Amino acid sequence: MLWLLPFLAVILAGQFLYLRKRDPRFRPRRAAMLAAVPAGSLPSNPVSYLWPFPAVIGSAFAIGWAAEVAQFILSQGFALAILAWLQVLPEFAVEGAIAWRAAHDPEAIHLVTANFTGANRILIGVGWPLIFFTAWAFARRRGEAYREVSLRPDHSIEVVALLVPTLYFVAIYLKGTLTLVDTAILTGLYGFYLWLLNRLPPEEESEKEHIGKIPREVLRRSRRVQVLFAVGVFLAGGIVLYYSAEPFLAAMLAIALSLGFSEFLFIQWFAPFLSEFPEKVTSFRWATSIRLAPMALMNMISSKVNQWTALVAMIPIVYVAGLGRIEDIPLGDIHGLQRVEILLTIAQSIYAVALLLKMRFTRLDALLLFAFWLFQFLEPGLREEMVLVYLAVALATVVLHRKELRALRDFRQTLRTSREQKKKTPA
Repeated sequence: MLWLLPFLAVILAGQFLYLRKRDPRFRPRRAAMLAAVPAGSLPSNPVSYLWPFPAVIGSAFAIGWAAEVAQFILSQGFALAILAWLQVLPEFAVEGAIAWRAAHDPEAIHLVTANFTGANRILIGVGWPLIFFTAWAFARRRGEAYREVSLRPDHSIEVVALLVPTLYFVAIYLKGTLTLVDTAILTGLYGFYLWLLNRLPPEEESEKEHIGKIPREVLRRSRRVQVLFAVGVFLAGGIVLYYSAEPFLAAMLAIALSLGFSEFLFIQWFAPFLSEFPEKVTSFRWATSIRLAPMALMNMISSKVNQWTALVAMIPIVYVAGLGRIEDIPLGDIHGLQRVEILLTIAQSIYAVALLLKMRFTRLDALLLFAFWLFQFLEPGLREEMVLVYLAVALATVVLHRKELRALRDFRQTLRTSREQKKKTPA
């Protein structure tokens, strides 16, 4: 996983140099960036830069172990949804702070969309491909061939749960506002998603041998010990993440300032990558086992669904609370930066869903997802053109693989099977 850090540094440095040269909007604004950080939160000495890293990484490992145990108590999907909530806590903190600031500073409204669109696009454009290539690299080390991440029929719930809010975001884009009505609808969609996951059965006993050593040891204990471990570690890991998120981001902000990065660039790319760091640690650890690569991908998708629904649903609430009155968040002109960013994120999500409709994620899929993300990252002036590219390749994917598209069929079958199991379960 350490090879990810120089990889990120190279592409961020390239983007910074390009934007600094070509676009005056991206020139550093140190005073504005400092104002966005709570007073006293910037580290005052080099040691303060270091302590959040082991705290974040350690808690990411711990809640990952809790999720591995919880999938044998609840369903895997529901355990991953809980995990996603804890992993996305730093992202909620960042987005909430930006929304509160936007309520008091109209010029900061454009940063509201910058963070969640950047977070979503990184998750798909970088996170998904890296899961595949991590599993592929470790398979090669074992002398095994690895061609795709194969999804189980019950994983179709996550695929459909990603499709529905993506389609709803088309309406948000067209009306050009983010409102409390959107909050209610997106919250309802996320609640329905959790309800569906809760109807699924726990993992089969035979799967225990494929999980990590620590969770496997816990699962040899009594059910009471298993529940206490899952709940206790989820809570403890969540608390550590909550209290280490702000100093972690503040330390990164201080480093970014010293390197001359701009506010928009930090908020759209640096902050999302860093706030999503916990789920990357957990997912890539699972991907190294190869067999758990589908679970790793589902972790990323669950985080994406969380951000696409619950995270965005929070923004109008914080904005209205900060403003002191009910008011819609304007997303600007239809050709403005905010609306185009949302449209590009929608288009990428549509393409991602199109890839998953065949219930497998191949090497070509991973390469194209990353290549398209990298291109729009390095050429931000071509956002609208990239929207057309994403939609065109999504349509081509559906047409070329039309005989393999089984996600909706698997979704219906999964719901039917879960209903039958509920009927057989004694009251």
